[in-house]
Amino acid sequence: MADSYNKKAVRQKKLEKRKTKQERREERKLNNDKGKNWEEMVVYLDEFGQPTDVPPEKQIRTEIELDDILLGAAPVEIVEEAALTGVVKSFFSDKGYGFIQEDISGDTVFVHANHLTETIAENDRVTFEKEKTTKGFAAINVQKIK
Repeated sequence: MADSYNKKAVRQKKLEKRKTKQERREERKLNNDKGKNWEEMVVYLDEFGQPTDVPPEKQIRTEIELDDILLGAAPVEIVEEAALTGVVKSFFSDKGYGFIQEDISGDTVFVHANHLTETIAENDRVTFEKEKTTKGFAAINVQKIK
């Protein structure tokens, strides 16, 4: 039995579609820009971890002295401060603390009775040293200026 016109047309369209698909596939293979050779894909890192095209054996490196390498926390340099001067702005002898205003910076520094070498009162001129505490600076070795 003979095929109808419609069946022939459908078969012809499928065949034509397969041919165009095959032609496009072959053209993609010929014009493929995606694949690069090994040398184009390789990236090297320099001594600072930055990408570069220069291989490690051709890179110029700086020499590092072993003594220059610091391990752990940075060393803290202790600076000896001269005794500061100030005026006692308030001192609560019953509670055992007060505040001193520095002459140079005008900052207010906490003072506790444990750090006094002699008793002080308001408006006394004093010399003291500052110590860093968890809540800020505190005055230690507080002495009255006579």
